[in-house]
Amino acid sequence: MTSSRKPRVLLLFGGRSSEHAVSCVTAAGVMGAIDREKYDVVPVGITRDGVWTPVDSDPAGWTLESGRRPEVTRGKSTVRLAEPDGVADDAVGSADIAEGRQLVAQAASGPPESLGAIDVVFPLLHGPFGEDGTLQGLLEMADMAYVGSGVAASAIGMDKHFMKVAFTAAGFEVGPYAVITDKEWRRDRAAALHKAESLRFPLFVKPARAGSSMGITRVTDPSQLTDAIEEARKHDPKVVVEAGIAGREIECGVLEGRGSDAPRTSFPGEIVVADGAHTFYDFEAKYVDGSAANLSCPAELPSDAVRQIRELAAAAFDAVGGEGLARVDFFYTPEGRWVINEINTMPGFTPTSMYPQMWAKTGLAYPELIDELISLALERRRGLR
Repeated sequence: MTSSRKPRVLLLFGGRSSEHAVSCVTAAGVMGAIDREKYDVVPVGITRDGVWTPVDSDPAGWTLESGRRPEVTRGKSTVRLAEPDGVADDAVGSADIAEGRQLVAQAASGPPESLGAIDVVFPLLHGPFGEDGTLQGLLEMADMAYVGSGVAASAIGMDKHFMKVAFTAAGFEVGPYAVITDKEWRRDRAAALHKAESLRFPLFVKPARAGSSMGITRVTDPSQLTDAIEEARKHDPKVVVEAGIAGREIECGVLEGRGSDAPRTSFPGEIVVADGAHTFYDFEAKYVDGSAANLSCPAELPSDAVRQIRELAAAAFDAVGGEGLARVDFFYTPEGRWVINEINTMPGFTPTSMYPQMWAKTGLAYPELIDELISLALERRRGLR
């Protein structure tokens, strides 16, 4: 990248997953807080069918309002990354090729048009086809710098099944669970149900590869299991059934260390859901009903417990090979044990989401957090690490 211009940041959001609207809301937060004096911002949306398209950079168009969820729709042109040796189809002359991969817009008719060089991608996508290593693989193949974890860590962090396998291998305590694959459900539904019913109720039935509490059902009776599994399968044919854990849900933010430094951790936080509002911290409580839940940060914990969760969160980040950012969620049992629930390699990232709020309470405000993540991505070595 030349020193004569600001770094150009491609904000990529939307996507093919059920968390499309949440991704748009996340993008609105970043658009409104990123330092425009320091970075040249290029927003690009991905439609639900996977088309990349230029979008409006006004954050107001991407907020979540009551009864309305923002959506990326296909514009007059599509967007793609140019070939490594410049922009294909003579969109610009060789003298105009700056350092960084060129972004190219293609209308229905006429020649492609260069949108300029991109120095770093900030993927603000949640769920499959964005947070699960697929997009990260594309960016690795394109030799692009990007914010967040790489292919393997993203894939492990997205799949609640393999995530638990990795954490068990690393020595973490993981709660009882069962996995129901698509083939198992179609081949022998009774056996799959028996496997789930062997766990202690209440159960939480979840899509294996979804977030933002999409498709999750709390089940208190075996008669509810089939409907709960079918609901989860709307989001993912692979389903994870977890036994409820007696304890408080405590979360901790992790930020990659500089160079070879250890990961940094935030103060732990706890979401307190208002009595009677929701049976658990579901999508409505997270994004729609602003009065349903409050963040307590630092969470009211003994000092030893605070030290333990911060150490465990950093260890969990390292266990999956995390980079950039992550939020690690635990259960804190009445006996003082920490049971790991999951890691989110692209956690909710609006100004009111838990991850930015925990870092703000720790001393790193939202705009500075965005700047730190971009800086980490620009400094990171490309290729195998």
